[in-house]
Amino acid sequence: MNLRMLRSEDFKELAILFHQSIRRISAKDYSDEQVKAWAPDERDLKEWALSFNNKLVFIAEKDHKIAGFGELEIDGHIDRFYVHPDYAGKGVGKFIYQGLEVEAKKMNISSLFVEASITAKPFFEKMGFAVILEQTVYRKEVAFINYKMTKIFQIPATDTP
Repeated sequence: MNLRMLRSEDFKELAILFHQSIRRISAKDYSDEQVKAWAPDERDLKEWALSFNNKLVFIAEKDHKIAGFGELEIDGHIDRFYVHPDYAGKGVGKFIYQGLEVEAKKMNISSLFVEASITAKPFFEKMGFAVILEQTVYRKEVAFINYKMTKIFQIPATDTP
């Protein structure tokens, strides 16, 4: 598996991955109405491409295919984080997350935070995140439950007297 940064030719494949991930993985935790509001059949690819601006986007590739992606913002926010259904449960999410965390530490980010779906919550808990708040959010006037979660990094001890 290879971890690399986003390229402009990735946008369409990421849109498909996002759609399939929600429709095939998250559908077990959300209603049909919620899934369709979250991942509509039609997507404006120009708007989609613009949504990646000002984010570090980590792409996991396996067998020359995009297996998943995760986004890191400069304030430590993890925005979208999705694995292709064909690679779910095979370590792709952990691989992406580890690369993202290494980069966050290089950027001197002391904590990460995410709004995790019901589906993603157990994954982020395994990565060391704690739930701060269960919340209701809306997408296209449809209510969803998700979880504000955070992970604070251990700051290495210094030898200052």
